Amino acid sequence: MDLEGLAMHMMDLGASEDEIRELLADLVEIWKRDWSRDEIREFVDAVLDEVRYVRRAHSIDGGIGDILRPPESGVSMGEMGVGSRGEGDFFVHELLTELAAEASENALISPEERDDAGAVRVDRDEVILVSAVDGMHSRLSEFPFLAGFHATRAAMRDVLVNGARPRGLLVDLHLADDGDVGRLFDFTAGVTAVGAATGVPILAGSTLRVGGDMVHGRRLVAGIACVGTARPDDLTPRRNAKPGDLIVLTEGAGGGTVSTTAIYHGYYDVVEETLNVDFVRAVNALRKEKLLSKVDAMTDITNGGIRGDAAEISETAGVRLVFNEEAIRSLVNDRVLEMLDELGIDYLGLSLDMLMVIAPEDVAERCVEVLDGAGVRADIVGRVEEGSGVFLERDGEEIELDVKFREAAYTKVKRVIGEEHPEDFEEMKERVKRAYEEAERKLKLVLELLEESG
Repeated sequence: MDLEGLAMHMMDLGASEDEIRELLADLVEIWKRDWSRDEIREFVDAVLDEVRYVRRAHSIDGGIGDILRPPESGVSMGEMGVGSRGEGDFFVHELLTELAAEASENALISPEERDDAGAVRVDRDEVILVSAVDGMHSRLSEFPFLAGFHATRAAMRDVLVNGARPRGLLVDLHLADDGDVGRLFDFTAGVTAVGAATGVPILAGSTLRVGGDMVHGRRLVAGIACVGTARPDDLTPRRNAKPGDLIVLTEGAGGGTVSTTAIYHGYYDVVEETLNVDFVRAVNALRKEKLLSKVDAMTDITNGGIRGDAAEISETAGVRLVFNEEAIRSLVNDRVLEMLDELGIDYLGLSLDMLMVIAPEDVAERCVEVLDGAGVRADIVGRVEEGSGVFLERDGEEIELDVKFREAAYTKVKRVIGEEHPEDFEEMKERVKRAYEEAERKLKLVLELLEESG
C-alpha cells in the first residue's frame, strides 16, 4: 500500500486534502492496529507534507529541476506490459539497454545485445568477468523460500549459459513495513539452498524496507546478482548463432513462473518438480568435455518462453530459427506439461527454464550424448538457417511462431488482464520513446557537469 503514490495520484485527480487525509487514515488503520487515531492523524499529516515537497520538486523549471523531474510518457507499466515478457516488455528493454550502453564501451557482451549476462575483460590474463541479475517473481511474495530459490537459480543460470563459472552471489532484499521479519530468513534460506548445493557463496547483500515508512503492507521484493568468470574461448553469446547450427534443448520443469502457476491453480505437488539444479550438472558436463569452446551460443528458455527467447536470438544474430514441436513437447517435464495442458496455457510462451545449446551439427550431437550421460534429458529440436524469424514444424507444416504482447497468461488475474495487443500500441511506443529521449538528455547533462567538475 503505497501511501505516497496514492496521495499524489489523488491530488492529480483533483481530490481535496480532507478527502485524501480521510482515505489515508482509514488505510493506515488497517495495518497499524495499535496506533491511536491521534497517532494516525499525525502520521498522515506528515505524509501529506512530504508529498507537497515532492510535487514542488517536480514543478521546478530548469536547473536542478531538470534532474529532479522524471520524464512522463503517460503510459503505465501495466499498459505497456513491462515485466510480462512480451512485445511491449521487449520494446522498453531495448530502450533501457540503449541507455545503459552509454557506460558499456569496454564490455565484451553489452546490454544492447540483450543476452543472458554481460561480460568484461578484467586483466591481462584474459580473465572475463560475467555477471547477471534477476528479480524474484512478483507473485511469490507470500512464498519467500521459493522466491529466493528461483531468483538465485535464474541469476546463476544466466552466468552459466554464457560459458562462465559462477563465483559468488549478491542479495538485494526489500520487505515492506508490516512484513514479518521471518520472511527475510525464509528468502535467504532459499538463496542459500542454491548456493550451498552448487558451491557458490553469498558474498554480500542489502536488506531494506520497501518504500521505507511510506509503504504499508507485507510485500516482498528482491533481486539476486551472480558474478562469474570465464575464458574468452568459452563465452557463448546469442549473437554467435550461425546458419547450419542445430538447436539442442534440455528437459524443462520451470522455476518461479511454473511454481506460481501451480500454486495459484492448486497444483501444489507440481512445485516440487521445479526444485532442482539440473542446469549446473548440464553446463558442468559440457565444460568437463571441453565442449563450451565449440558451442556457438547458449541461453535458457525464460524470457517469454521459446517464443520470446527465439525471437531475440533471431534478431540479435540475424538468423532464422526452425523448431520441431513434437521434439520440444517431449522435453517438457511430464507433470508440468500435464498441468499446462489442463489449464490451457501455451507452453511455448512460458518460462520453462530449459537450457538451449546452439552448435554445429557434430558438436550438437556430442552435447546430447554428454548431457544424457550426466543424467540430463536432452535432444536436438531445431536448426538455424539463413533469413529471419522463428518457425515451428507442426503436422508436416511450417508455421511462424510469433511473439505475443504478453507471455502466456498463467494465473487467473493475468487472464483477466489479457494478452491482447493494444490498438494504440504504436502511439504508446512513441510516447515511451519520448520519455526515453528525455532521460537520455538528462544523462548527457549530468555527464557534462561531471566532466566540468573534473
